[in-house]
Amino acid sequence: MTDPAAALAGVATGIGSWPGTDIANAVTTVIGEFPDLPHVVELPARGLGADMIGRTGVLLVDIEIDAATSGYRVSRRPSTTSRRARDFLTEDLDVLEEQWELAGLRGSGRTVKVQAAGPLTMAADIELAFGHRALTDRGAVRDIAGSLAEGVAAHADEVARRLGAEVVVQFDEPRIAAVLAGRLQGVTSLEQIAAVPAPEVADLLGSVVRRVNRPVIVHACSADVPFEVFGRSGVHGVSFDLSLLSTSRYDAVGDYLESGGVAVLGVVPGTDPEKYPAWRESAAPAVELMDRLGFPRRYLAERVAVSPTCGLSGASLPWARHALTVLRDVRAAFTEDPDAL
Repeated sequence: MTDPAAALAGVATGIGSWPGTDIANAVTTVIGEFPDLPHVVELPARGLGADMIGRTGVLLVDIEIDAATSGYRVSRRPSTTSRRARDFLTEDLDVLEEQWELAGLRGSGRTVKVQAAGPLTMAADIELAFGHRALTDRGAVRDIAGSLAEGVAAHADEVARRLGAEVVVQFDEPRIAAVLAGRLQGVTSLEQIAAVPAPEVADLLGSVVRRVNRPVIVHACSADVPFEVFGRSGVHGVSFDLSLLSTSRYDAVGDYLESGGVAVLGVVPGTDPEKYPAWRESAAPAVELMDRLGFPRRYLAERVAVSPTCGLSGASLPWARHALTVLRDVRAAFTEDPDAL
Protein backbone atom coordinates (compact mmCIF):
# COMPACT_ATOMS: atom_id res chain seq x y z
CA MET A 1 0.00 0.00 0.00
CA THR A 2 1.48 3.33 -1.03
CA ASP A 3 -0.46 5.26 1.61
CA PRO A 4 -0.90 3.17 4.79
CA ALA A 5 -3.39 5.65 6.25
CA ALA A 6 -5.66 5.10 3.26
CA ALA A 7 -6.31 1.55 4.46
CA LEU A 8 -7.49 2.85 7.85
CA ALA A 9 -9.40 6.10 7.37
CA GLY A 10 -13.14 6.13 6.83
CA VAL A 11 -13.72 2.53 7.92
CA ALA A 12 -15.53 0.69 10.71
CA THR A 13 -13.73 -2.22 12.33
CA GLY A 14 -13.58 -4.32 15.48
CA ILE A 15 -10.88 -4.51 18.12
CA GLY A 16 -10.59 -8.28 17.81
CA SER A 17 -12.37 -10.31 20.47
CA TRP A 18 -15.92 -11.66 20.20
CA PRO A 19 -18.27 -13.36 22.70
CA GLY A 20 -18.76 -17.10 22.85
CA THR A 21 -16.87 -20.03 21.35
CA ASP A 22 -18.52 -20.49 17.94
CA ILE A 23 -15.79 -19.47 15.51
CA ALA A 24 -17.77 -20.11 12.32
CA ASN A 25 -20.65 -17.88 13.42
CA ALA A 26 -18.28 -15.19 14.64
CA VAL A 27 -16.32 -15.10 11.39
CA THR A 28 -19.47 -14.96 9.28
CA THR A 29 -20.82 -12.07 11.35
CA VAL A 30 -17.62 -10.02 11.27
CA ILE A 31 -17.10 -10.48 7.52
CA GLY A 32 -20.70 -9.48 6.84
CA GLU A 33 -20.91 -6.48 9.14
CA PHE A 34 -17.47 -4.95 8.47
CA PRO A 35 -17.22 -4.61 4.69
CA ASP A 36 -14.21 -2.27 4.86
CA LEU A 37 -11.97 -3.85 7.47
CA PRO A 38 -13.03 -7.22 8.92
CA HIS A 39 -10.62 -8.79 11.39
CA VAL A 40 -9.31 -12.17 12.44
CA VAL A 41 -11.69 -13.09 15.24
CA GLU A 42 -10.46 -13.88 18.77
CA LEU A 43 -12.58 -15.96 21.18
CA PRO A 44 -11.07 -15.67 24.69
CA ALA A 45 -14.00 -17.62 26.18
CA ARG A 46 -12.36 -20.80 24.89
CA GLY A 47 -9.92 -20.50 27.76
CA LEU A 48 -6.16 -20.79 28.20
CA GLY A 49 -4.29 -20.12 24.97
CA ALA A 50 -7.17 -18.16 23.46
CA ASP A 51 -6.42 -15.04 25.52
CA MET A 52 -4.37 -12.16 24.15
CA ILE A 53 -1.00 -13.13 25.65
CA GLY A 54 -1.28 -16.86 24.98
CA ARG A 55 -2.43 -16.27 21.42
CA THR A 56 0.39 -13.84 20.71
CA GLY A 57 2.89 -16.16 22.37
CA VAL A 58 2.61 -18.71 19.54
CA LEU A 59 3.57 -16.00 17.04
CA LEU A 60 6.92 -15.41 18.73
CA VAL A 61 9.93 -16.71 16.81
CA ASP A 62 12.46 -18.80 18.79
CA ILE A 63 10.76 -17.95 22.11
CA GLU A 64 8.37 -20.38 23.79
CA ILE A 65 5.99 -19.56 26.63
CA ASP A 66 4.00 -21.69 29.05
CA ALA A 67 1.27 -21.03 31.57
CA ALA A 68 2.44 -20.25 35.12
CA THR A 69 0.53 -19.63 38.34
CA SER A 70 0.83 -15.88 37.80
CA GLY A 71 0.28 -15.81 34.04
CA TYR A 72 2.77 -16.79 31.34
CA ARG A 73 6.47 -17.55 31.58
CA VAL A 74 9.27 -18.13 29.07
CA SER A 75 9.75 -21.87 28.53
CA ARG A 76 12.65 -23.98 27.27
CA ARG A 77 10.41 -26.05 25.00
CA PRO A 78 6.95 -26.04 23.42
CA SER A 79 4.24 -26.58 26.02
CA THR A 80 0.73 -28.01 26.11
CA THR A 81 -0.52 -24.44 26.45
CA SER A 82 1.32 -23.25 23.33
CA ARG A 83 0.11 -26.25 21.32
CA ARG A 84 -3.44 -25.47 22.41
CA ALA A 85 -3.04 -21.81 21.40
CA ARG A 86 -1.55 -22.82 18.05
CA ASP A 87 -4.46 -25.19 17.39
CA PHE A 88 -6.93 -22.37 18.11
CA LEU A 89 -5.15 -19.99 15.74
CA THR A 90 -4.91 -22.58 12.97
CA GLU A 91 -8.61 -23.39 13.31
CA ASP A 92 -9.51 -19.70 13.21
CA LEU A 93 -7.52 -19.10 10.03
CA ASP A 94 -8.92 -22.22 8.38
CA VAL A 95 -12.49 -21.08 9.10
CA LEU A 96 -11.73 -17.53 7.94
CA GLU A 97 -10.24 -18.80 4.69
CA GLU A 98 -13.24 -21.05 4.07
CA GLN A 99 -15.77 -18.28 4.78
CA TRP A 100 -13.77 -15.79 2.70
CA GLU A 101 -13.91 -18.16 -0.28
CA LEU A 102 -17.62 -18.88 0.19
CA ALA A 103 -18.32 -15.13 0.23
CA GLY A 104 -16.43 -14.74 -3.05
CA LEU A 105 -13.97 -12.28 -1.53
CA ARG A 106 -10.65 -13.66 -2.80
CA GLY A 107 -9.15 -11.08 -5.12
CA SER A 108 -11.91 -8.58 -4.32
CA GLY A 109 -9.52 -5.92 -3.03
CA ARG A 110 -10.85 -6.19 0.53
CA THR A 111 -8.46 -5.62 3.44
CA VAL A 112 -8.39 -7.68 6.64
CA LYS A 113 -6.89 -6.91 10.05
CA VAL A 114 -4.82 -9.19 12.27
CA GLN A 115 -4.17 -8.51 15.96
CA ALA A 116 -1.43 -9.32 18.47
CA ALA A 117 -0.32 -8.00 21.83
CA GLY A 118 2.33 -5.32 21.41
CA PRO A 119 5.97 -5.64 22.48
CA LEU A 120 5.62 -3.56 25.67
CA THR A 121 2.56 -5.47 26.85
CA MET A 122 4.21 -8.81 26.08
CA ALA A 123 7.34 -7.78 28.00
CA ALA A 124 5.19 -6.57 30.90
CA ASP A 125 3.05 -9.71 31.11
CA ILE A 126 5.55 -12.50 30.39
CA GLU A 127 7.85 -13.64 33.18
CA LEU A 128 11.42 -14.80 32.69
CA ALA A 129 12.51 -18.20 33.99
CA PHE A 130 13.39 -16.80 37.43
CA GLY A 131 9.96 -15.19 37.86
CA HIS A 132 10.54 -11.49 37.15
CA ARG A 133 8.71 -9.63 34.42
CA ALA A 134 10.65 -9.60 31.16
CA LEU A 135 10.33 -5.81 31.27
CA THR A 136 12.98 -5.74 34.03
CA ASP A 137 15.60 -6.97 31.54
CA ARG A 138 16.19 -4.56 28.65
CA GLY A 139 17.91 -7.27 26.62
CA ALA A 140 14.89 -9.53 27.04
CA VAL A 141 12.60 -6.69 25.98
CA ARG A 142 14.57 -6.22 22.76
CA ASP A 143 14.54 -9.98 22.12
CA ILE A 144 10.77 -10.15 22.59
CA ALA A 145 10.23 -7.15 20.30
CA GLY A 146 12.40 -8.65 17.57
CA SER A 147 10.78 -12.06 17.91
CA LEU A 148 7.30 -10.55 17.86
CA ALA A 149 8.05 -8.44 14.79
CA GLU A 150 9.28 -11.48 12.86
CA GLY A 151 6.35 -13.62 13.96
CA VAL A 152 3.66 -11.05 13.24
CA ALA A 153 5.17 -10.27 9.84
CA ALA A 154 5.02 -13.98 8.97
CA HIS A 155 1.46 -14.23 10.33
CA ALA A 156 0.33 -11.26 8.24
CA ASP A 157 1.99 -12.77 5.17
CA GLU A 158 0.16 -16.06 5.77
CA VAL A 159 -3.22 -14.34 6.09
CA ALA A 160 -2.55 -12.29 2.96
CA ARG A 161 -1.62 -15.45 1.05
CA ARG A 162 -4.60 -17.46 2.30
CA LEU A 163 -7.16 -14.76 1.53
CA GLY A 164 -5.58 -12.98 -1.41
CA ALA A 165 -6.11 -9.76 0.55
CA GLU A 166 -4.22 -6.77 1.87
CA VAL A 167 -3.48 -6.96 5.60
CA VAL A 168 -3.44 -4.35 8.37
CA VAL A 169 -1.74 -5.16 11.68
CA GLN A 170 -3.04 -4.09 15.09
CA PHE A 171 -0.90 -4.25 18.22
CA ASP A 172 -2.80 -4.21 21.50
CA GLU A 173 -0.89 -2.23 24.15
CA PRO A 174 -3.03 -2.05 27.30
CA ARG A 175 0.12 -1.88 29.44
CA ILE A 176 1.96 0.89 27.63
CA ALA A 177 0.77 3.81 29.78
CA ALA A 178 1.81 1.96 32.95
CA VAL A 179 5.17 1.07 31.39
CA LEU A 180 5.85 4.71 30.56
CA ALA A 181 4.75 5.93 34.00
CA GLY A 182 6.52 3.23 36.03
CA ARG A 183 3.26 1.98 37.55
CA LEU A 184 3.91 -1.74 37.16
CA GLN A 185 4.66 -3.89 40.19
CA GLY A 186 7.11 -6.77 40.14
CA VAL A 187 6.82 -10.23 41.65
CA THR A 188 5.95 -8.71 45.04
CA SER A 189 3.89 -5.68 45.97
CA LEU A 190 7.08 -4.00 47.19
CA GLU A 191 8.96 -4.33 43.90
CA GLN A 192 8.31 -1.40 41.60
CA ILE A 193 9.49 -1.60 38.00
CA ALA A 194 11.21 1.53 36.72
CA ALA A 195 9.55 3.53 33.99
CA VAL A 196 10.80 2.96 30.47
CA PRO A 197 11.73 6.33 28.88
CA ALA A 198 9.46 7.50 26.08
CA PRO A 199 12.28 7.69 23.47
CA GLU A 200 13.18 4.07 24.20
CA VAL A 201 9.57 2.96 23.85
CA ALA A 202 9.23 4.90 20.57
CA ASP A 203 12.41 3.32 19.19
CA LEU A 204 11.25 -0.16 20.16
CA LEU A 205 7.81 0.29 18.61
CA GLY A 206 9.37 1.88 15.55
CA SER A 207 11.59 -1.15 14.96
CA VAL A 208 8.53 -3.42 15.07
CA VAL A 209 6.52 -1.17 12.73
CA ARG A 210 9.37 -1.11 10.19
CA ARG A 211 9.81 -4.89 10.25
CA VAL A 212 6.09 -5.59 9.83
CA ASN A 213 6.09 -3.24 6.83
CA ARG A 214 2.30 -2.96 6.68
CA PRO A 215 -0.20 -0.38 7.96
CA VAL A 216 -0.04 -0.59 11.78
CA ILE A 217 -2.65 0.38 14.37
CA VAL A 218 -1.87 0.44 18.08
CA HIS A 219 -4.82 -0.03 20.43
CA ALA A 220 -4.35 1.59 23.85
CA CYS A 221 -7.33 1.38 26.19
CA SER A 222 -6.46 3.99 28.81
CA ALA A 223 -7.10 7.63 29.60
CA ASP A 224 -3.49 8.67 28.98
CA VAL A 225 -2.85 7.46 25.44
CA PRO A 226 0.74 8.40 24.46
CA PHE A 227 0.03 9.90 21.04
CA GLU A 228 3.45 11.57 20.99
CA VAL A 229 5.22 8.21 21.40
CA PHE A 230 3.09 6.60 18.73
CA GLY A 231 3.73 9.48 16.36
CA ARG A 232 7.51 9.20 16.79
CA SER A 233 7.40 5.45 16.25
CA GLY A 234 5.67 5.74 12.88
CA VAL A 235 2.40 4.08 13.92
CA HIS A 236 -0.20 4.77 11.24
CA GLY A 237 -3.32 4.61 13.42
CA VAL A 238 -4.08 4.90 17.13
CA SER A 239 -7.15 3.11 18.49
CA PHE A 240 -8.61 4.38 21.78
CA ASP A 241 -11.75 4.77 23.85
CA LEU A 242 -13.07 8.23 22.97
CA SER A 243 -15.11 8.41 26.19
CA LEU A 244 -11.87 8.29 28.23
CA LEU A 245 -10.13 11.09 26.34
CA SER A 246 -9.58 14.14 28.55
CA THR A 247 -9.52 17.66 27.17
CA SER A 248 -5.87 17.92 28.21
CA ARG A 249 -5.02 15.38 25.47
CA TYR A 250 -6.86 17.16 22.66
CA ASP A 251 -3.75 18.94 21.42
CA ALA A 252 -1.88 15.63 21.26
CA VAL A 253 -4.68 14.07 19.20
CA GLY A 254 -4.73 17.09 16.91
CA ASP A 255 -0.96 16.97 16.38
CA TYR A 256 -1.14 13.27 15.60
CA LEU A 257 -3.89 13.78 13.01
CA GLU A 258 -2.09 16.72 11.42
CA SER A 259 1.05 14.60 11.08
CA GLY A 260 -0.91 12.15 8.92
CA GLY A 261 -2.05 9.63 11.53
CA VAL A 262 -5.52 8.12 11.76
CA ALA A 263 -7.60 8.11 14.96
CA VAL A 264 -9.57 4.88 15.38
CA LEU A 265 -12.25 6.16 17.74
CA GLY A 266 -13.96 3.77 20.13
CA VAL A 267 -17.53 5.09 20.02
CA VAL A 268 -19.68 2.14 21.14
CA PRO A 269 -19.23 0.25 24.44
CA GLY A 270 -17.45 -3.08 24.56
CA THR A 271 -20.03 -4.42 27.02
CA ASP A 272 -23.81 -4.18 27.09
CA PRO A 273 -25.04 -0.65 27.91
CA GLU A 274 -28.23 -0.08 29.88
CA LYS A 275 -29.80 1.34 26.73
CA TYR A 276 -28.76 0.48 23.18
CA PRO A 277 -27.63 3.72 21.49
CA ALA A 278 -28.62 4.75 18.00
CA TRP A 279 -25.95 5.66 15.45
CA ARG A 280 -26.40 9.43 15.83
CA GLU A 281 -25.84 9.26 19.58
CA SER A 282 -22.68 7.20 19.03
CA ALA A 283 -21.41 9.55 16.33
CA ALA A 284 -21.87 12.76 18.34
CA PRO A 285 -18.63 12.59 20.45
CA ALA A 286 -16.51 12.15 17.33
CA VAL A 287 -18.19 15.09 15.63
CA GLU A 288 -17.67 17.19 18.76
CA LEU A 289 -13.98 16.22 18.87
CA MET A 290 -13.38 17.41 15.31
CA ASP A 291 -15.23 20.65 15.99
CA ARG A 292 -13.27 21.35 19.19
CA LEU A 293 -10.00 20.64 17.43
CA GLY A 294 -10.99 23.09 14.71
CA PHE A 295 -10.76 20.48 11.95
CA PRO A 296 -13.16 20.35 9.01
CA ARG A 297 -15.87 17.71 9.24
CA ARG A 298 -14.36 15.90 6.23
CA TYR A 299 -11.66 14.68 8.62
CA LEU A 300 -14.30 12.24 9.90
CA ALA A 301 -13.83 10.43 6.58
CA GLU A 302 -10.20 11.29 5.88
CA ARG A 303 -8.52 10.91 9.30
CA VAL A 304 -10.96 8.89 11.42
CA ALA A 305 -12.13 5.28 11.70
CA VAL A 306 -14.63 3.91 14.21
CA SER A 307 -14.67 0.83 16.44
CA PRO A 308 -15.94 -0.45 19.77
CA THR A 309 -14.16 1.02 22.79
CA CYS A 310 -12.51 -2.35 23.44
CA GLY A 311 -12.95 -5.99 22.50
CA LEU A 312 -16.46 -7.45 22.59
CA SER A 313 -15.67 -10.71 24.41
CA GLY A 314 -17.49 -9.47 27.54
CA ALA A 315 -20.63 -8.51 25.63
CA SER A 316 -23.78 -10.50 24.96
CA LEU A 317 -24.22 -11.71 21.39
CA PRO A 318 -27.23 -9.40 20.82
CA TRP A 319 -25.25 -6.34 21.88
CA ALA A 320 -22.16 -7.40 19.92
CA ARG A 321 -24.21 -7.70 16.75
CA HIS A 322 -26.04 -4.42 17.42
CA ALA A 323 -22.71 -2.65 18.07
CA LEU A 324 -21.47 -3.69 14.63
CA THR A 325 -24.63 -2.37 13.01
CA VAL A 326 -24.27 0.98 14.81
CA LEU A 327 -20.62 1.26 13.74
CA ARG A 328 -21.51 0.56 10.14
CA ASP A 329 -24.16 3.32 10.24
CA VAL A 330 -21.76 5.80 11.89
CA ARG A 331 -19.14 5.07 9.26
CA ALA A 332 -21.69 5.65 6.49
CA ALA A 333 -22.68 9.01 7.98
CA PHE A 334 -19.05 10.12 8.27
CA THR A 335 -18.16 9.21 4.70
CA GLU A 336 -21.35 10.23 2.89
CA ASP A 337 -22.17 13.69 4.28
CA PRO A 338 -20.19 14.62 7.42
CA ASP A 339 -21.14 18.32 7.16
CA ALA A 340 -24.80 17.39 7.71
CA LEU A 341 -24.14 15.91 11.14
